[in-house]
This record gives sequence, structure tokens and C-alpha cells, in this order.
Amino acid sequence: MNLKGAWKHFDTITRHRHEVIKNCARAGILWQGLRHDLSKYSPTEFINGAKYYQGHRSPNDKEREEKGYSDAWIHHMGRNKHHFEYWKDYTPVEKRMKPVKMPTRYVAEMFCDRVAASKIYQKENYTDQHPLTYFENGKNRRIGLIHPETSDLIEKLLRMLSEQGEEKTFAYIRKMLKEERKK
Repeated sequence: MNLKGAWKHFDTITRHRHEVIKNCARAGILWQGLRHDLSKYSPTEFINGAKYYQGHRSPNDKEREEKGYSDAWIHHMGRNKHHFEYWKDYTPVEKRMKPVKMPTRYVAEMFCDRVAASKIYQKENYTDQHPLTYFENGKNRRIGLIHPETSDLIEKLLRMLSEQGEEKTFAYIRKMLKEERKK
């Protein structure tokens, strides 16, 4: 691991995390934002992130190309509830792993995460359309891996962002979470 790559990776994940914290505060889930992605600073994730750092995409993609899998990603998705990959369990009837519906507050955090990632990687080219485009580009690869209701909700939020902007989307998320807490 070279020090320059380590510093750039640290800077990227920290800027991303701070952007997520801002988004989570706007969504009414500040505490989740403060805990967001802390595992990225663990040795398993940080060392690989620094080693495979490129600056324009996730180091996990480069690690997968080289090794066929990503230790960092496996570690990350198993500890962070805002990733749909975390939400799998054995079904009592079929006795096999299937995606389960994510709690709304983690879908909200996933939204905050996707918006932040788009802003960090797109920089000055960012538009409110980018997170939706990224989601749509991977939709076919997620079939059977994400619960349909989770997929529909994150897509609804990303589409709302694209069409109505951040202010209305974050207000909608706050209202949605408030109504859910009443149940």
C-alpha cells in the first residue's frame, strides 16, 4: 500500500461520509448518518481500499477484477444495514436464502448514500439525475437479490429526486419516516 493512495482513499471515504451525514440530517436520521460507513476505516476495508484506489470508481471493483471477489465489500455489506445485500435470510418454507424487505429507515440511508456517492464521483458534473441513472443501469443485475418492495421504494425516491429535487425529496423522506414511527 502506498501512502499517496492511502491518503487519497482516506480523503475520498471521509468526504463521502460527511456528505452522507449531511443528507441523513436532512432526512431526519442524523444518528444513522453519524454511524454511516465506519467499517470503511477498519483494516479489512481500509487497506484494500487504499491498495486498489483509482479515484473514479470504487476500489472494490478493481479488487474484484484482480482477485475475483472483494474482501472489503464482503466485510462492508455484512456490517452496514443500508446495503440491500445485508438483508437476506432463510425462508421458513423454501429453506433457502432470499432477500427480505428493508426497514424504511435503512432505505432512506441507502438513498442518502447513493446521492452522496454520485456527488463525490461526479464532482462538478453531478445532477439530480445521476443517482437514478446509476440505479437504473444496475437494475437487471439486482433481480432476485433485492426485495421488490425495497427496489420499488429506492427507485421511487431516486425518481422523485430526479424530477422534483432534493428539497422535496428529503421532505418526503422525513414525512414517510415520521408516519412509519407512528405505527
